[in-house]
Amino acid sequence: MSNTSDWYSRLKKPSWSPPAWLFGPVWMILYIIITVSFGTVFYQTFIAQWSWLVVLPFVLNLIFNFAFAPLQFGWQNNLLAAIDIVLILGTLMWALIAVWPYAHWIVYANIPYLLWVTFATILQLSITYSNWK
Repeated sequence: MSNTSDWYSRLKKPSWSPPAWLFGPVWMILYIIITVSFGTVFYQTFIAQWSWLVVLPFVLNLIFNFAFAPLQFGWQNNLLAAIDIVLILGTLMWALIAVWPYAHWIVYANIPYLLWVTFATILQLSITYSNWK
């Protein structure tokens, strides 16, 4: 773990980069939102109320979301992490568009997630560019 934090602390980051301690609490709140809202989508699809096409972008979003930390911190690969976070943002936008006709509240509930992922995408792209060798 020390190697990971040392590696991350040595990266060039923009001046507007939030402190490292902020990421944990933010993601804890976002994962609560994700659990409730995505869980609803999975449940509604499981009981055959909603099409599997609605759940597909949610599944992909979770896969890309859970892949980010291993790519960024495990492999210490900024480029793969940048590609991954763009996929997180893209699948989240797709998911919110897909679920809108079924449950507006899920879209509204995920606005904080969308805002954070948009910010995190810009941050990751900035870090990747600044540390390109």
